[in-house]
Amino acid sequence: MKLIQPGLLRVIALAMAFLVTVVSHAEDKQRIAVVISTLNNPWFVVLAETAKAKAVELGYNAVIFDSQNDTAKEASHFENIIAGGYKAVLFNPTDAEGSVANVRKAKAAGIPVFCIDREINATDAATAQLLSDNYSGCVTLGQYFVKQVGKEGTYAELLGLVGDNNTWNRSKGFHSVVDRFPGLKMVAQQSADFDRAKALEVLESILQKNPDISAVFCGNDAMAMGAYQALVGAGKADKVKVFGFDGADDVVKLIAEKKIAATGMQFPKLMAQKAAEFADQYIKGKRDFAQKIPVKVELVTPENVGKYGDYGKKP
Repeated sequence: MKLIQPGLLRVIALAMAFLVTVVSHAEDKQRIAVVISTLNNPWFVVLAETAKAKAVELGYNAVIFDSQNDTAKEASHFENIIAGGYKAVLFNPTDAEGSVANVRKAKAAGIPVFCIDREINATDAATAQLLSDNYSGCVTLGQYFVKQVGKEGTYAELLGLVGDNNTWNRSKGFHSVVDRFPGLKMVAQQSADFDRAKALEVLESILQKNPDISAVFCGNDAMAMGAYQALVGAGKADKVKVFGFDGADDVVKLIAEKKIAATGMQFPKLMAQKAAEFADQYIKGKRDFAQKIPVKVELVTPENVGKYGDYGKKP
């Protein structure tokens, strides 16, 4: 049996010490949780990955949790986050009402929560809420809808999750304009849960009863894509105008090809980066955050689509 030379032993010892130091430093980094309502939607994947990347850039370890649109899974994530000693939560809620209790638990444990894109129905739980101006964005979208569809015709509306305030703020903004034109009649309004596959099925069903609709207003771009697929399948893609909301890349590309009429650009990367910056500021001692911070939504149409892409405005 050969003995290891003293020089080699020193090299091994130094290497082991280096590895221990690296692991120790990694474990010493404070952790930030990124809790997302669902990763079954490219828009939310961008929101999650951008928030994580910004937190890492600021010097933290960041972990993404997928709630899969399930409040029970979301509650379990918060329990793990509190037990795991995370320093902040960047949070995209599953339900405006049902998510409040989770935020309160984190607050009671001394963990600040920064809501992104979706709000909760409480103003004393989250440290701050960064929210797209959904109502105003859909007022603008409604005005464009009337210009494109005209003052007469029939249309369908696909709603998002019924427990999400964004669903109703978008719908109310849209109807505040469109309902002023009696000749524009909504023949169907149905939830598709912000889901592409469900929107496809829902619109297929609507088209069976209402084959001559002029347009479809969708509460997000995933549903707009599902609606467009249904129209292609029915041979009506060139006859029915589709309107979405989010600013997802696949919809922006179809707007450029004049296959989808318009969407509202929400700027998920901007919201995610700001939330991570706020968490960093809180951890470093800042406490005076505005409760609700609106982020302007911009209308994307075939006329200006060249300015947009990659979930935001082009440089």
